[in-house]
Amino acid sequence: MLFYEYPKILWFVFYRVVFLFSMFSKRFYYLIELQYLGFRYHGWQKQPDVNTVQRMLERTIAYVLQHKKFKTLSVGRTDAMVSARQTYVELFVEGELLDLDAFFLEFNLNLPPDIRGLSIKETNKDFNIIQHPKVKEYQYLFAIKEKFHPFCAPFMVNIQEDLDIELMKQGAMLFVGEQDFWSYAHRANEKTQTEGEILSCVLEENTVYQANFFPEISYLLTVRGSGFKRNQIRLLMGVLIDLGRGKVDLEFIKKTLQPKENRIKLEHIAQASGLFLNKVIFK
Repeated sequence: MLFYEYPKILWFVFYRVVFLFSMFSKRFYYLIELQYLGFRYHGWQKQPDVNTVQRMLERTIAYVLQHKKFKTLSVGRTDAMVSARQTYVELFVEGELLDLDAFFLEFNLNLPPDIRGLSIKETNKDFNIIQHPKVKEYQYLFAIKEKFHPFCAPFMVNIQEDLDIELMKQGAMLFVGEQDFWSYAHRANEKTQTEGEILSCVLEENTVYQANFFPEISYLLTVRGSGFKRNQIRLLMGVLIDLGRGKVDLEFIKKTLQPKENRIKLEHIAQASGLFLNKVIFK
């Protein structure tokens, strides 16, 4: 007898079992705060045949939980070699309420040394890590002129030439405000929402990050906004470097921020290793 020829009573039992299982299979929601050095990873998102931050994170969670009945969702995806001083991941676990202290201890013990959990807390189904209003702050660290110590490579970019830093500081201020960032959205198309707002954009001498192998003087670009397009910060940094080199002027940057009829495609994407997500602030 084929399955669909079974008596109606068996169909009733089947659906009843499914219904009862769905009732008792509860989902629990958690928010993990973490940081990582992205220098040896191919970005955040899982990809076949390469090592990514999400891959290592989920391998660790599966090991600690001893099952794979969970999923993760990041507040944002970083590119290859980009780091994060503070970011968040939402963790969904099926049918199991975690002992947060015990889980978090095991979680950190088993993460690779370049990824660290900072905190964990329980949330609920009403919290959406993607749609919840937030402000993101990115920073870009670089040094100029002399070649720096090789140990600096995971943290900053070395531009072995002189740049007009004061002019670059003026250029950075032009990005503040609500503007059309089409030129700073990598591979934008007709459906890409390119209008956005940068709350602050400051270039200054680095006094935040120090190490005995760092060059005596380095520089830090800090950009804050509610959201950024793919490669937006690196394209922004690229045009500032070109400004410092004298390849473009302040008027050129103003043109890149004009409405859609004056679109300019930018080609200089600054190196990834100097970029990191510094903080995420949920409103």
